[in-house]
Amino acid sequence: MIPSESKKFLIAGLGNIGDEYANTRHNIGFIVLDALAMDLKATFKSGRLGAVANIKFKGKSLVLLKPSTYMNLSGKAIQYWITAENIPLENTLVVLDDLDLPTGAFRMKKKGGDAGHNGLNHIILTTGTEEVPRLRVGVGNEFAKGYQIDYVLGKWTKAEEEIMVPRIKIAVDAIKSFICEGADKAMNRYNKK
Repeated sequence: MIPSESKKFLIAGLGNIGDEYANTRHNIGFIVLDALAMDLKATFKSGRLGAVANIKFKGKSLVLLKPSTYMNLSGKAIQYWITAENIPLENTLVVLDDLDLPTGAFRMKKKGGDAGHNGLNHIILTTGTEEVPRLRVGVGNEFAKGYQIDYVLGKWTKAEEEIMVPRIKIAVDAIKSFICEGADKAMNRYNKK
């Protein structure tokens, strides 16, 4: 994937809207986007298919998006904002939870399958390609067989929060690296951390 010359980026954090989903493992995308918005002094406002913040950063125009479509229909919001803002797919970064990574681990990738994640699956189906850059944030997999949904929709434990709080700041830095330096450099730097 050749880096786009476009200076517009869409950074989308996946999660579910509603107080009952706040601070759950499945909502790590929302949590990271809130931290990014705070770091950049951006404010989310209600927009089409989600909460949206527009901000300039290092000469780039950013659209930060927390879809309101619920996780399993995330592609609808992503596709709308890519089209409405004329943002190249390679300048889109999706932040989501990953059960296959230890709590607090990161994996940035430029493309790939959905790894069983329904939100990412819908984005791939809606955009028609697996070439969707993503930042996968590990939430661990400490659940008994058959309890995956309860686990991802569960609240963080105190021990997990102690791991995640400093990691969220690193996730913000990884996103800024993606925007300023491109996916390859960001992957080299942050996939090792």
